[in-house]
Amino acid sequence: MRFETPLVPARLIRRYKRFLADCTLEDGSEVTAHCANPGSMMGLAETGQKIWLEPNDDPKKKLKYGWRLVDHENGHFTGVDTSVPNKALRLALQSGEIPELAAYDTVRAEVKYGQNSRIDFLLSGPDLPDAYVEVKSVTLSRQTGLAEFPDSVTARGTKHLGELAEMVGQGHRAVMLYLVQRTDCERFALAADIDPAYAAAFELAQAQGVERLVYRTRITPEGVWVDTNACIGSETKI
Repeated sequence: MRFETPLVPARLIRRYKRFLADCTLEDGSEVTAHCANPGSMMGLAETGQKIWLEPNDDPKKKLKYGWRLVDHENGHFTGVDTSVPNKALRLALQSGEIPELAAYDTVRAEVKYGQNSRIDFLLSGPDLPDAYVEVKSVTLSRQTGLAEFPDSVTARGTKHLGELAEMVGQGHRAVMLYLVQRTDCERFALAADIDPAYAAAFELAQAQGVERLVYRTRITPEGVWVDTNACIGSETKI
């Protein structure tokens, strides 16, 4: 998935009210960018950090910049926009690039299901059970090479796991897909110390038949793409 507008580099001044970030552009001017990330962004919102912003000239938007990437300045990037994984994954699903789901020929996004919820993707195909695919963006890393989810308590995520398990009970496939939006991680684990309820709900859902997939991403200031190297298993190389 390529960004619609070329990104511009900046330095973070501060992130506040979850969805706002004051930044300094290369010419020294200060701007406020939209931060499309409701999580804690632990380790990703330090003052002075190099980041990349996407400008826009949409008159309907109050803020003329969106925060897209953290540049770790060592050749690695983290994607902080939680809407990007769904955009990138939709392209990968439609082109059959996810081996475990490549047999499905119809991809529908944001379909209502469960208790007032919407599944990220509902896949269907001839002679196949429908596949309900929930996507989570993974950006937390507290140990070198290890990506973790979640970075804060997520009651909504816990609810989704229960609803996925219900879909399995009705004879469908249900997939929890974690998309690691970091290029510096090769392993994945649940952050049970941050949200033990989510970790317990995941173990229960998996026991009931919910599948887990973990995929890496390729990230540059030009765009974000799903890598085809998947991982199944706790703290396993991806």
